[in-house]
Amino acid sequence: MSVLLPNMADFDTIYELEEEEEEEAGEEPETVVRSQELPRPRDAPDPVAVRGAGHITVFGLSNKFDTEFPSVLTGKVAPEEFKTSISRVNACLKKNLPISVKWLLCGCLCCCCTLGCSLWPIVCLNKRTRRSIQKLLEWENNRLYHKLGLHWKLSKRKCETSNMMEYVILIEFLPKYPIFRPD
Repeated sequence: MSVLLPNMADFDTIYELEEEEEEEAGEEPETVVRSQELPRPRDAPDPVAVRGAGHITVFGLSNKFDTEFPSVLTGKVAPEEFKTSISRVNACLKKNLPISVKWLLCGCLCCCCTLGCSLWPIVCLNKRTRRSIQKLLEWENNRLYHKLGLHWKLSKRKCETSNMMEYVILIEFLPKYPIFRPD
């Protein structure tokens, strides 16, 4: 009596029925993404970028963001909630950026004597400010925006007017997952 054992290379292979059905129908299969971020669906609108509107920019981070409600978000989020969230981010910037500007001026004055080491405090302060804004946006996402199908994040983008980089708040639309479809 002989027992047929499966090939060990095929032992851990996960087969997806949808791909096999599509191959039989002659359509090209969709690519399966196994990373942290999923691709945006084709019908999802482009993300909304809220740009900095302040007069002072330190290492790409403006001293405040524009509180004007984008028309693309009409029906997705209340204008009051949007303004409240942007005001929280602006309050965080208002608290942290004046200290950064003072350290930047001090660092620039002493830069030649310290061989550039006097700029390290401003780099660390800027990183701390970015992290606090990212934590604030993640809190806002968990509190409200993920329930509404939105995701806010701080992202670095190239300026439209120059080759410099700036930080913007990106508001992405989350895809709606079919919960009634089996895995």
